[in-house]
Amino acid sequence: MSTVPPESPAAPAPTAPVPVLLGTISLDRYVDLGFALPGGGVLNMAWHWRQLGQPYELISRIGAQDGDIFEGFLARHAIPHDPYALLSPEPSSSIDIRFGSDRQPHMDNFIGGVWDTFRCTPDEERRVAAAPAYHTVLVEGAIEETLRLGAAGLLPRGNVSADFLGFWHYTPSRMAEMLRFVDLAFVGWPGGPSDPGVHEIVALAAELGRVIVMTFGAQGVRVVDGRTSGSDTWYDVRAIPVVGTTVGCGDAFIAAFLAEWWRTGDASAAVAAGAERGALTTAWNRPIPDEAYGPELAAFLARTDALYAR
Repeated sequence: MSTVPPESPAAPAPTAPVPVLLGTISLDRYVDLGFALPGGGVLNMAWHWRQLGQPYELISRIGAQDGDIFEGFLARHAIPHDPYALLSPEPSSSIDIRFGSDRQPHMDNFIGGVWDTFRCTPDEERRVAAAPAYHTVLVEGAIEETLRLGAAGLLPRGNVSADFLGFWHYTPSRMAEMLRFVDLAFVGWPGGPSDPGVHEIVALAAELGRVIVMTFGAQGVRVVDGRTSGSDTWYDVRAIPVVGTTVGCGDAFIAAFLAEWWRTGDASAAVAAGAERGALTTAWNRPIPDEAYGPELAAFLARTDALYAR
């Protein structure tokens, strides 16, 4: 049974169509530290796009019981969304975060919550269909809805992008199914550029006429354009010391890449913009700076970090 909130005739809509950012925003549960923050790749991208001045609209769902946690963040950063569709009686998505001996966060126990049964409202479907571009982060729920929207002919033709994350949910054959509807794919590959699985992924670009961007952390970025040019370009990136965490680098990279790509269509400029933005995040202890959560919470996080750093 799908979760479709009732439509409201008063639901706000942008005056002109803007790109749609659809996907899970979740509770990041810092298990060892005993608190939760609003998070998820989609929310991180939403924050970055506000900083970059990139117009967009967020389509997501949260559990009503967590409304204060999320709505305060959305309001603080004026993140455009439909408040009438945001809240659900089902629980929010969540993920557990623990720190290893290297002080880097490790994530597991993802709970889909409301996104296990997510479905756009008819009004959201109309806004998706009218949008000049569509981007999603492919976890279960967003995967099913993107496939449904694509099969129904509701996705923007030629301008659909998706983050395949670290390929955790995918095989090349399952990726090919999604690429029926996705024009630009991002893969944050956890290994090296010569890994056997890399060839299978990039081969899909030429086979299906798509653009595939594979990031390899500090090693570099590979962009394969299988549309007409058939280009396959490797971009070196400048490795920098990680003061905080690399979690969130991929979201920052994609946010800046897409803003530049939509503006110019220049892959080189888009990679440069993405690499520059991604490098910023390595100075933060969380995917976005603590100040983004508000001054009181930022002060609490600073005290907690200092306590656990002893």
